[in-house]
Amino acid sequence: MRDSIISIQDVSFNYEHKNVLDHVNFEIPYGSFMGLIGPNGGGKTTLIKLLLGELKPVTGTIKLFNTPITQFKDWNKIGFVSQKSNSFNKDFPATVFEVVSMGLTSKVGYFKFFNQKHKAKIRQAIDLVGMREYTYENIGNLSGGQQQRVFIARSLVSDPTLLILDEPTVGVDSENVQRFYELLHNLNKEQGITLLLVTHDTGTMTEYATDIACLNKTLHFHGKPGEYENLSDREISEVYGHPVSLITHDHN
Repeated sequence: MRDSIISIQDVSFNYEHKNVLDHVNFEIPYGSFMGLIGPNGGGKTTLIKLLLGELKPVTGTIKLFNTPITQFKDWNKIGFVSQKSNSFNKDFPATVFEVVSMGLTSKVGYFKFFNQKHKAKIRQAIDLVGMREYTYENIGNLSGGQQQRVFIARSLVSDPTLLILDEPTVGVDSENVQRFYELLHNLNKEQGITLLLVTHDTGTMTEYATDIACLNKTLHFHGKPGEYENLSDREISEVYGHPVSLITHDHN
């Protein structure tokens, strides 16, 4: 059995005196596509911040690539895509090529020129997300779904093994959401990138993910999509703390 790319053991976290995460345990194997779901305020974003080293757990341990996060240095192995709509300035004067090139800054350094190898890497990442024809388009002219593809390319240009996405489809129309999930599916299956996706879209998630984890302060479910789909409405509602019905999608 291969080592887990992420291992979370007995992790708890408090904001002042409010308990946000309570003894969370789960692992993400190499090559998996993990969907992390749960209600607002359930601790999903806090968990992502812990995985990115922005916060430290009150109790428990986190390992990345079988290394304690306190000793982990190789952050280029991890790509991160956040909620674009909360942080991106649409008037930012940059082309798709320029935005994607920012993903190489940590390797190349600031105020240094990209050589031909770097430029080829940038174009390859743009091609990988299907945005070649927009390479020199100003990013502010693109749709929400297209912009998110560009931000994924920016994360991919440094060749990450793990890609973490925090609610990346916020503000993206339904047609582009479907294409977005298909892109993630291809990155996982064809490129072998391990994915951790935080989302509220439980129906679409069960179609594409290899594993589902449901977090509401503590871990209430961790298993395969089929197992999650077999949960009763009552069981799902207990997780969310209010009545919820699971809607599944069939695109075949």
